[in-house]
Amino acid sequence: ARDIVQDIYVRVLERPQEPVAHPAALLYRIGTNLMLDRIKMSRRRGRRDAAWRESTTHSVGAEDIAREVPADEAVAARQRLAKIAEVVRSLPPQAQEAFRLHKLEGLSHAETAAAMGVSRSSVEKYMMLCLKRIIEKVGR
Repeated sequence: ARDIVQDIYVRVLERPQEPVAHPAALLYRIGTNLMLDRIKMSRRRGRRDAAWRESTTHSVGAEDIAREVPADEAVAARQRLAKIAEVVRSLPPQAQEAFRLHKLEGLSHAETAAAMGVSRSSVEKYMMLCLKRIIEKVGR
């Protein structure tokens, strides 16, 4: 209420200095307009906040849970990925290629073998080597 009275006072001072036939009606009209503006602003804010919350969280029961991974987990995942990439770079070129095609490109062992021009069992051996080294150096 104090804010509305303050805003009414500011609006009255901003008006041109001309006589007003019904000063009480003017004050009521200014107050009504200010209240309507605040109601509209509050509704817009509510819709905006609800849209933001809906786009950044999902609900489990009455709890909102953020969709983003916590920053510390994201950093740990990046560090782990860097270690895995380092391990893969240290492997022989054929094993690197098999890893890239199978794990990153999503090809099956048979498709990887065909793309590389080697047997399926060779691709399986390359993948076993890759995974064994990753587990040794990075862990599960």
